[in-house]
Amino acid sequence: METRNLICIGCPMGCMMEVKLEDGAVVSVTGNTCMKGDIYARKEVTNPTRIVTSSVRIAGSQEGAVTVSCKTASDVPKGKIFDVVRDLKDVTVDAPVHIGDVVKADVAGTGVDMIATKDVI
Repeated sequence: METRNLICIGCPMGCMMEVKLEDGAVVSVTGNTCMKGDIYARKEVTNPTRIVTSSVRIAGSQEGAVTVSCKTASDVPKGKIFDVVRDLKDVTVDAPVHIGDVVKADVAGTGVDMIATKDVI
């Protein structure tokens, strides 16, 4: 049986949790004080994912902005984070850009769009 120790990020409590796995399947989660911890632990040890934040170049901004902040519209597999960042390297969007606008569709082949997180005129 394999044991993994985690600090929960599901809520502000930061519970120290212990996850026991057998043949890659979660057998038990202990140490969590809320259900968010159990959900986080099970996902983190079997299929870890993350929201990726970054920025891309912007052209034609009346404000003089050279970049716009962005993030993935949903979480992507943890192993794809560097692929996502690399895929943004040559992206330039034209102003104006509004919160929620897609700046790169299907980033790094993840099926997830990269969206703007601020308005830039």
